[in-house]
Amino acid sequence: MSKVIICANQKGGVAKTTTTLNLGIGLARLGKKVLLIDNDPQGSLTEALGYQEPDRLETTMAQIMEWVLNEEDFDLEAGILHHEEGVDLMPANIELSGVETSLIGIMSSETVLKDYIALIGAKYDYILIDCSPNLGQLTLNALVAADEVIIPVQAAYLPIKGLEQLLKTISRVKRKMNPKLHIMGILLTMVDYRTNYASEITDVLYSVYGSSIHIFDTSIPMSVRAAETPAMGVSIYKHDAKGKVAAAYEALTEEVANNG
Repeated sequence: MSKVIICANQKGGVAKTTTTLNLGIGLARLGKKVLLIDNDPQGSLTEALGYQEPDRLETTMAQIMEWVLNEEDFDLEAGILHHEEGVDLMPANIELSGVETSLIGIMSSETVLKDYIALIGAKYDYILIDCSPNLGQLTLNALVAADEVIIPVQAAYLPIKGLEQLLKTISRVKRKMNPKLHIMGILLTMVDYRTNYASEITDVLYSVYGSSIHIFDTSIPMSVRAAETPAMGVSIYKHDAKGKVAAAYEALTEEVANNG
C-alpha cells in the first residue's frame, strides 16, 4: 500500500500547495508512482498543475466523496488526471465546499477519504494530500486517512504561534481515530536568509518544538521564481531547474524518501 502524506496548516499562504506539488513531482522524478489529491475547494493545487478552470472539470474530489459516502460503485480511474511531469492528480473545485457542509453530522463521515484511498492505494507508492487552510471536515478526513503530516510554516512569528491549535487537533485525531498518524516534520518555508529575523524565528521554532517534533533539515527559501510557478502549471524543477528553491525541494524529497 501507498504511504499517505498530507500537508496541513490552518494558516493560508505558507506554501502547502507548492510543497505538495514539488514534493510529489520530486518523488515521481525518483521513479515513484505518485497521486496528488486536491482536498481544498479553492482548487489551488489543481490550478497550479495547469487546470486553470477547475469548475469546468466533470469529475472531481466532490463527486468521489459523494460516491464513497453513498457506497456507490464507480470507475476507480474516474476523475484522475495525468500530468506531464509524471504524477496523477485528483482535482478539486468549489463543489467540494458543498460536500464538506453535507458531511457534518453524518456517521463515519470522517473516514470518506480514507475509504477512497483504500480502494486506489495499491496503485501508488505515495499519495500526497493538499489540505484546506482550516481545521474543518475535509482536513479531518485527511488526518484520518494519513500516515504522515508535513506542517509547512512560514518563517514569521504569527504562523508559528498558530501551530498549537493544529498540533492539538493532530493529537486528538491520533488518540481517537487514527493511531498510526505521525508528524513527519515541520518544514520552514519562505525563508528570507538575508534577514536576522529569519534566523530568530528559526531559533524560536527549534527551542519550542525541536525536542518533541522533527524539524526538516531542509528549509525552503523565499523566491520570486517560485512564486511564479502556480501560474505556469509546472513544478519548480521545470520552471527554474537551477534555482535555489528547486535545490531545496530536491533535498526535501530525499529526506522524505529516506523516511522509510
